[in-house]
Amino acid sequence: MGDRSANLRRAAEAVDHIDGVTVVARSPIYETEPVNVRPENRDLLFLNAVLIANSLIQPRALLHHLHDIENSMGRVRTGDRNAPRTIDIDILYAGDVRIEEGDLNIPHPQLLTRRFVVRPLADLRPGLILPGVERSVSEILLSLPETPKVVLFSVQW
Repeated sequence: MGDRSANLRRAAEAVDHIDGVTVVARSPIYETEPVNVRPENRDLLFLNAVLIANSLIQPRALLHHLHDIENSMGRVRTGDRNAPRTIDIDILYAGDVRIEEGDLNIPHPQLLTRRFVVRPLADLRPGLILPGVERSVSEILLSLPETPKVVLFSVQW
């Protein structure tokens, strides 16, 4: 919602300003068709991108910082997890770490089924093999359906 490009830039800058976190790479930005949204939101297009960051803080603490960023940018959490929002920041993976703790699951449980996540991740880490997975990110990308569509929006942030 709002100025989608500006929201991505602002969120990336905020992530980079978390003490102990350094953003080292940004994927291109992709415009994507919505997934699992209510009928009234079917025509909205989302922007998606991936940041690679080095973090000296634990994933749980990082998640709290990310939620603070989302909240400061006007994100309103409702019962509809796929509702339009100003920003949604997820931890996709954290090296070889595996966590399953309610609201914190690493690697992200839907990561490998969502082209809108795998496409930008493959731009940055095509050979990445996530914990518990036997194929690289680029191999996973090749196995995903072409729809919902994921279209290059911008290589510039």
